[in-house]
Order: sequence, then C-alpha cells, then structure tokens
Amino acid sequence: MESNNETVVLGGGCFWCTEAVFKMLKGVVSVEPGYAGGNVKNPSYEQVCTGDTGHAEVTKVVYDRSEVSLEDILTVFFATHDPTTLNRQGNDVGTQYRSVILYTTEAQRDIAEKIIADIDASSTEGNPVVTQVQALAKEGSPGAFYPAEDYHKNYYQKNKNKLYCQVIINPKLKKVQEKFAQLLNK
Repeated sequence: MESNNETVVLGGGCFWCTEAVFKMLKGVVSVEPGYAGGNVKNPSYEQVCTGDTGHAEVTKVVYDRSEVSLEDILTVFFATHDPTTLNRQGNDVGTQYRSVILYTTEAQRDIAEKIIADIDASSTEGNPVVTQVQALAKEGSPGAFYPAEDYHKNYYQKNKNKLYCQVIINPKLKKVQEKFAQLLNK
C-alpha cells in the first residue's frame, strides 16, 4: 500500500512555536524542530544563533495527505507568524528566524507560490510576503534538514509554565484553536 505521507519543512521564527502549532493539527504524523537552508553541515543551536551558518530554525512536518492538505498547513503557517517581516519574528531577529518554506516536491512549491501570490493580491495595504520558497537540500548536504538538540524537542510540552511559553506560544495556540478548530486533533 502506498503511503500518503509527505514532508515539508517550515520556518516561521522560533521553532518552539511552530512545533507546538503543528502538533495540534489532525493529519500531522510528526513534527521535529531543526535547522535547514544554510551552509554548514550538522550545525549546533549555538552556531545557528550567531546567524553565520545561513540556517533557519525550522520544523520538519510529516503529514498524511489523506487527512490534511498542504494548503491547510500553509494557511495555519501564514496565520501564526508574520511573513512580511524580513529575518524577524517579534523579538527574534536574524536570518535564523526568517520565514521559509522548504519543499520536497514541485507540487508543494506550486502550492506555496500560489498561496503567497493570493495573500499578496488580497492585501490592499501592508508589506508583501517575504517568505522564501526553496527546495529542501538533499540529506547530508549543508542546506539539508538537521534535527535540533534533544532539549528543543517538545519544548512547549515540557515547559508550559515558562514565561516564553505563556507570553509567546500560548497566544499562537489560542489563535489556532479559535480560527482553525476544524483542523485540530480532537
């Protein structure tokens, strides 16, 4: 039997936030924080934080296409970060916090580009979307996906009472719960 699973890698600021958001969606098989899109193999968090590696903080989202569409995933993605700010999300500043979609199929690229064009066309004021859309580099090459250190995985679940989770992540989760209830795990 052929698998309906597909992978897309998304960067929309801090990966603690994006991991928590995408874990809420039905049809999402797994979410893993990491680094991608840079010029260093197997970077550490400390290296990525310098902004010198070219990597973005990202989440690798594996989803079942028979349960959730990439369009729905990207709709949530664009609603939970500001895709019009270059290299910045809130207080997080630097290229490692850029908005980026790293696709694994040409169909994903086409969908991402169409959604961005639709967002730009529907906006009568404000800045255009600056989200980068690029192919995910092959495993083992510098720009590939590299998993984050273990202490970053399931960060929100392990640290719900920390101030960052209360002030930054909780409002994003609440927004998803209110705006996208039909897409959530029950």
